[in-house]
Amino acid sequence: MMHDFLADNRDELARRCRVKVGERPGRSATEEQLEDGIPLFLDQLISTLRIEQTTTPTDSRRVSGPSGGSAALSEVSVSAARHGKDLLAMGLSVDQVVHDYGDLCQAITDLAVERHAPFEVDEFRTLNRCLDNAIAEAVTEFGFLKDAIVADAHALDAREKMGYFAHELRNLLGTASLAFSAAKQGNLSLSGATGTILERSLTGLEKLITTSLEDVRTVGPSNIVLDAFSLGELITEIDNAASLSAKMHGCTLRVAPVDPTLALVGTRDLLIAAVANLLQNAFKFTEPGTEIVLTAYASGNRIHIDVQDECGGLGAGVAEHMFLPFSQAGTDRSGIGLGLTIAKQSITANGGQLTVRDIPGKGCVFMISLPRDKMPT
Repeated sequence: MMHDFLADNRDELARRCRVKVGERPGRSATEEQLEDGIPLFLDQLISTLRIEQTTTPTDSRRVSGPSGGSAALSEVSVSAARHGKDLLAMGLSVDQVVHDYGDLCQAITDLAVERHAPFEVDEFRTLNRCLDNAIAEAVTEFGFLKDAIVADAHALDAREKMGYFAHELRNLLGTASLAFSAAKQGNLSLSGATGTILERSLTGLEKLITTSLEDVRTVGPSNIVLDAFSLGELITEIDNAASLSAKMHGCTLRVAPVDPTLALVGTRDLLIAAVANLLQNAFKFTEPGTEIVLTAYASGNRIHIDVQDECGGLGAGVAEHMFLPFSQAGTDRSGIGLGLTIAKQSITANGGQLTVRDIPGKGCVFMISLPRDKMPT
């Protein structure tokens, strides 16, 4: 089996890659960078191959990512992005990114021939998938950071698309009411985290009303300026407010750790409202006692925010019209069918896209893609 061959010869393969690195002009690295690069990828490849020999082979995607080049958070994507960042920091070219992974592929092939190691076709497919995903992620991260250095500042202008006032008003008022109820029942001080949520909701209400009045006076579209801000801080703020709603709906909200160095470009209030609408939709339709997962990560010059629920899956044709105004597919008609419409409008106004992927029999994933930026100083 290929994973046994790689595990038995891990040190020799790493050594051969180091030799090839040393032979390339201008290529040098610290021991830490060497360990975080090809040797770490080799361990991930071995893990992927082993999982694919089990009864749940698709679990390997958590390590290696899916085939086809679609964006997804995996162990390979995280370490490959870091490898691309390290090579840029050393002043190297994008060619070196590809060469590093090519060295490993060549080392595996050469050693297998020398030792007459037979491999299966499916094992070679897995090797190629892991290499493709690693190279793609390392190159895109390298390219993004290179562009960020060349461009002193990155900002985008977009047309502000107004949401529906009543729906956003209800969302903000609902969060404020939950925070107030939690503080009252727990006899909590308003100077703590619950009080902060209440204060933020009331501030949001004030901004919403003020903006609506200004729109009535000006009668016409206005421009918004997109700012750069921390992705981690954005997700933390959303988590603090949404956790109260999750408990009320009898489900659990799990938020995956976010890389603290990641930043995105957009209008903070609009993006918070968009993700909040997706979470409210998930809380509403997910099965009781199940889990909602909020994940935020980067791939190249894009930031991805995914909301995965356990609603049981989408019915035939539902995905085609679920973002249309007043569209309600479920039996729960307590809303007015505008949440997903507002979310899509807000994300589009921020230069992003909102799509949905069905997981038949389990649930669905709402996927946000937004412009990425350097961490603001």
